[in-house]
Amino acid sequence: MTNLFNQKISLTIGITALLTSSLAYGYSFIQSRNEQLTQQPNIQESSPLSQPQTSLVSMQASNITTSGFQNFRLYQPISDNFLEKQKKTTSSPNVTSVNISYPVIDEWKNYKFSVKGSNILSPSKLPTTKVKFNQADLLTTLINTRNYFQQNSAADPDVLRKGLLGTQGVSVEDVLKTLDFMIATLQEDIAQNRPTRLQDANFINSNFRVIKWTAYNKQNPKQQQLRMTKYAVFTHPGSHTKTAKFNTPIYSLNTTSSTDKFYTRYTKQDVLSGIYEPGGKEYGKVKPLAYLTRIGLEEALMQGTILINFTDGTKAFFNVDRNNGMSYIRGLKATSQKRYWYFKQVDAIKGYGYKIDAKISIKPGVTFAGDVLNIGLGRIVVMEHTQGGRKQLQMGVIADTGGAFLPNLYQLDFLAGIFQSQKEFGQHISKLPEYATAYFLVKK
Repeated sequence: MTNLFNQKISLTIGITALLTSSLAYGYSFIQSRNEQLTQQPNIQESSPLSQPQTSLVSMQASNITTSGFQNFRLYQPISDNFLEKQKKTTSSPNVTSVNISYPVIDEWKNYKFSVKGSNILSPSKLPTTKVKFNQADLLTTLINTRNYFQQNSAADPDVLRKGLLGTQGVSVEDVLKTLDFMIATLQEDIAQNRPTRLQDANFINSNFRVIKWTAYNKQNPKQQQLRMTKYAVFTHPGSHTKTAKFNTPIYSLNTTSSTDKFYTRYTKQDVLSGIYEPGGKEYGKVKPLAYLTRIGLEEALMQGTILINFTDGTKAFFNVDRNNGMSYIRGLKATSQKRYWYFKQVDAIKGYGYKIDAKISIKPGVTFAGDVLNIGLGRIVVMEHTQGGRKQLQMGVIADTGGAFLPNLYQLDFLAGIFQSQKEFGQHISKLPEYATAYFLVKK
């Protein structure tokens, strides 16, 4: 009995020592990992993307029409296996109580500064007010954004970054799950010819995590609400050939320009001096697509897309393709900026994309441009403001970006529409807020 008792004592002591050692190692590992997260200066964040299920998300893009919904099929539910994978890859809900630091990067992937996620993001609820958006336009933009993840994530790993929402336990899979659920809900509601449930704040509060986004602006620490700037597509007259009136070109790079980076040597001012025109030192290296006025060019460069009404009666969209690699400088007037964009003809308004042929087709009224590297592509945002003494809620998706958002944790740019003039644009946006309270929606 004594020997057996001694063996039991020895076994107990051994197990206790093993557990103590394991706990100590675990604590040491967590401490070390937390220090790495806080101190690591140049993170290239990525997240493994689950293979999307073949569903209406991937099949519906070809069925969308602008005239109606007669071709819509009901959304096919996500498979149980996929949902199970989502659960396993989603972080514990308790992670929201951890004060995790996030390293912010610029467009060249250089570390700029760190922020505490809990200082910017916090759990919340939407006020019980109808959420405004055009159902057809939101559905189109959501499907096109979801398809971008499915078709281009291997070539564009930037969209796999969890970004700032990762500090709240939100994974890339959660973002995809949110897009899938919203697409399914919209399609079901449209098929039933009823107002969508996504316009009901109570439905949203029940089915989504609502995360309030407090602005973080190092230049203005007192800013709490998000700045909501507006952009647009302008229609401009133009010519296929150079004339006295239409004397400012927009150019397209040749396919060989992907290896020959000659265009990165030249500023906007160099280009406008005539280096690509007959007699210029780089004549023949690019193709003139159209000729505008100087004002037309500056608006095309600023907005990213332009609809040109040609003198021969034709019209076409043109979108920015590649730039000369020179940074956009905040506060510098447009005509003095050195950054210059080369264009391509496109079939719709285009948003984010790692190359011109992959860019997301977007719709006005439901699209935000934002910091895709640090906030993330496909994040659903609701903006709350007061108009005429009544609360207003406007929903959209981050499906575009721009030089002003790299990095930028305090601003979104709202795609307001297609306008004939700056005056028409100004009248339209005068009804929209300059600042608003912002919320992210993440499917529970």
